[in-house]
Amino acid sequence: MNVRPDRKTHLPVAEGAVARFPRHVALIMDGNGRWATARGLPRTEGHRQGLEALRRTIRYAGKIGIEVVTVFSFSSENWRRPETEVTFLMGLLRRFVQRDLSELHEANVRIRVIGERSNLEPGILKLLEEAEELTVSNTGLELVIAFNYGARSELVRSIQRISAKVQSGELRIDQISEDSVSEALDTGGLPDPDLIIRTSGEMRLSNFLLWQAAYSEFFFSDRYWPDFDETAFDEAIASYSDRERRFGGLDSGSL
Repeated sequence: MNVRPDRKTHLPVAEGAVARFPRHVALIMDGNGRWATARGLPRTEGHRQGLEALRRTIRYAGKIGIEVVTVFSFSSENWRRPETEVTFLMGLLRRFVQRDLSELHEANVRIRVIGERSNLEPGILKLLEEAEELTVSNTGLELVIAFNYGARSELVRSIQRISAKVQSGELRIDQISEDSVSEALDTGGLPDPDLIIRTSGEMRLSNFLLWQAAYSEFFFSDRYWPDFDETAFDEAIASYSDRERRFGGLDSGSL
């Protein structure tokens, strides 16, 4: 297959294809534990190296011009893991915010947190809110952290918000639309993800951005998340750039 470089991204695009570049990339960072097990290491080391991969990815995304990166950092189902692992993950979150927040702020990154907050430990909640408040005026890459997040729970919360508006008379039932549902989600105001990347060879959404992913493109990498690097990111974006996004219509060759 003949390829040419895309002018904006320097990534290879198939000859004859229209160069496309994703505004919003979402990441399901899977395989930390298996990465560690394959090396005879404790699972905690896999999570530690996964955090390093996240740092690399955020820096690179900003460098190549991605506008929004959403990371599935901790799902509402992850609380079922062993208590020692959950405690370690909470410590990693604290260290990430405490160590990286100033660097992200200086890089003009805006942080936004999505997910259920009502049952969070006060110290964690305060940490997340401080990160949002510090970076709220930044205009560069938007880093969306899905923490204590589950898409079904998010949809329930959006229904509750819309129902409250109907009950108060602010909204009529016949005014409920796809746009009003989208706005009521945790991601209200953000573009839907153009590209969703999942590592470790798994091929499912795992309760992540179910509404928002309606027309997303998917890229499944066999690499475990700690091994995800610039080359892997380039491969995912090149694959996306070579696809025809029709949103239910016909491509130009079918007209």
